[in-house]
Amino acid sequence: MLWTLLAVIVVFCILALAEYLARTTAIHAELTRKFVHMTVGSFVAFWPFFLSWGIIEAVSILFLIVVLVSIRLNIFRSIHAVQRNNTGEVLFAMSIGGLALISSSKWIFMAAMLNLAIGDGAAAIVGTLWGDSNSYKLFKHTKSIAGTAAFFVCSVLILIAYVAGSHAHLNFFAYIWMPLLATVAENAAINGTDNVAVPVIVALTLSSSL
Repeated sequence: MLWTLLAVIVVFCILALAEYLARTTAIHAELTRKFVHMTVGSFVAFWPFFLSWGIIEAVSILFLIVVLVSIRLNIFRSIHAVQRNNTGEVLFAMSIGGLALISSSKWIFMAAMLNLAIGDGAAAIVGTLWGDSNSYKLFKHTKSIAGTAAFFVCSVLILIAYVAGSHAHLNFFAYIWMPLLATVAENAAINGTDNVAVPVIVALTLSSSL
């Protein structure tokens, strides 16, 4: 119970910090949203190491309720704006519980969530900073080679960390095609659906390789 309470408190402290920055500074809401996405996602990635699957599923439902209420009342401006499509925030909360249902190991859960948190966040940041000169359109959405490359590199590094921690045995080509599959999912999924597509594909792919 203590670990569950601490996990919830940490997440809401991150939200409170982002909300404070969004309301008291000139930082754009998209930046605070990415801050929450990356920090909360990275923290959640390690939940199976000290929380049970059942607790993770229950907390994800709590988060989903909070997100839905926040969207309705526009409480947390740091993670969504009135005129922005909020599907991503809803699916992010749902993906936590969904991963807890389909993950076969805590290491797979970790790798899947880190691909979503770190990979997707790095792609957005790198794409914003260095993607103007190498952008391309996919399903009418602007992407960049720089952002896509950043996601792929992060996915490879996360896969290496997964193998080192779980002692899984993968052949050399898996270090290419697994991150490549995750990268394709991140590119092809639009309007926030990558918050489900990326972690689910990573989890299922790693589970099938065991």
